[in-house]
Amino acid sequence: MSTAAPERPARTAVRPTGQERTFSRDELIVSKTDPRGIITYANDVFLRVGAFERHEVIGRPHNIIRHPDMPKAVFKLLWDTVSSGRELFAYVNNLAADGANYWVLAHVTPSKDRGGRIVGYHSNRRKPGQEGVRAASALYADLLAEERRHSSGKAAVEASTALLHRLLAERGTTYEQFVWSIVPDEEA
Repeated sequence: MSTAAPERPARTAVRPTGQERTFSRDELIVSKTDPRGIITYANDVFLRVGAFERHEVIGRPHNIIRHPDMPKAVFKLLWDTVSSGRELFAYVNNLAADGANYWVLAHVTPSKDRGGRIVGYHSNRRKPGQEGVRAASALYADLLAEERRHSSGKAAVEASTALLHRLLAERGTTYEQFVWSIVPDEEA
C-alpha cells in the first residue's frame, strides 16, 4: 500500500482581473510552509482574502498567490534572506484564486527546530498603507521593466536583482530600510 499523497490536478493559471481586494487593519493573513515553500497552514483570513478553500492551498507551493506584477528580484531577496535564517519585511502584491489582487506588508521568518535547523517558514501579513503601496509599486515597476527586457528567467532575475541593489545603493539604503521608510507611523 502506497503512503504517498494522492496527486492533485494542476491548478489552472489565474489571470489578474485588475480588481483589488482589501482586508481590515485588525486582521492578519497567516501561513506556514515547509522548507521547500509548500503550504502547511493557512488561516481563515488567508483563505477568505485569497478566495481559496483550505484543500486548495494545503500541500501546494506558496507561489500559487504570486502575482505576475511582482518582480522576481524581490522573491529572490526574500528567499535568500529567510533561507539564511534571517527575517524579512516586504511589500507584496498577491494574486487571489479569482484573479483579484491584494497588497500586503509581509513579515516572513524562518521556523527553526531546537538545533537551529530551518524546518519551515512563517508569514504574517497585514494591510499596508496606500503611501507604502505607491512607493513599492514605483520601485517594482522599474524592476519589472528590467525583467521584461530579458528572454530567459535567469537573466531577468539577475538583471533586476542588480538593478534593485543599484537603486537602493543610490538611495543609500537597504531593502529593509526602504520598506520601513514607506511604512506610515501608525503601522510601525
